[in-house]
Amino acid sequence: MCGRYAISKLPEELIEEFEISAGNTGAILPASWNIAPTQPIYIIRNNQKNLERELTDVSWGIIAPWSKTKSEAIKSQSMAINARIETVFEKPTFRRAFKSQRCLIPATGYYEWATELNFPTKQPFYISNKTKNKSLAMAGIYETWQDESGKLISTAAIITREAEDFLAKIHSRMPTFLPSEIWDNWLDKDLNQVDEIRSLLDIKNSTSQLAAVAVSNRVNSPRNNDAQLIEPIEILPDQTLF
Repeated sequence: MCGRYAISKLPEELIEEFEISAGNTGAILPASWNIAPTQPIYIIRNNQKNLERELTDVSWGIIAPWSKTKSEAIKSQSMAINARIETVFEKPTFRRAFKSQRCLIPATGYYEWATELNFPTKQPFYISNKTKNKSLAMAGIYETWQDESGKLISTAAIITREAEDFLAKIHSRMPTFLPSEIWDNWLDKDLNQVDEIRSLLDIKNSTSQLAAVAVSNRVNSPRNNDAQLIEPIEILPDQTLF
């Protein structure tokens, strides 16, 4: 799964890196090293007007469409920050978005807690690109929910998959990372055949450019939010992963 992540880049940096032609159509979000569920995040999608790639902000976690009140919405949202690749195309909360409202969710890196190893407590790890300053492009879907006052709230979820390679030593799940050569197809609103969409996610060697380091358990609290959270710490020799 992915329950916390970091995005510390300015909009103009993401616009250049992801070749975003429509610019930033949402709010300018502050750098964050500890994004938690229901908080605002950036997504990259094709806009409705001319299908140009745009950067915009949404809330993390898809609100179940049958939610009637804001309290129901927040509860459902916090439980739908991730959509499993195995079932995203059939789950009522996600299936419509999977067919026509797909996005990229950029990240500087993400955190995972080692549940597969024998640590005294769950040890957090920070996973990022080996290439300095290169973002991760996580596969995502987005939706819109209307509250009691008529306000539209845009939300998104990360598509996760079974962990591969060395990441499986940390946790059984990981985000689905998309290489740049399939971004156009993934964002294409006219591509709505489930089997074709699912085939885009059949990606090999998606962990080859990733690195993981143990970090402080300060990340456990969303109140802590600074660049020190991603600094490596030493762990005991018999607890090392690699």
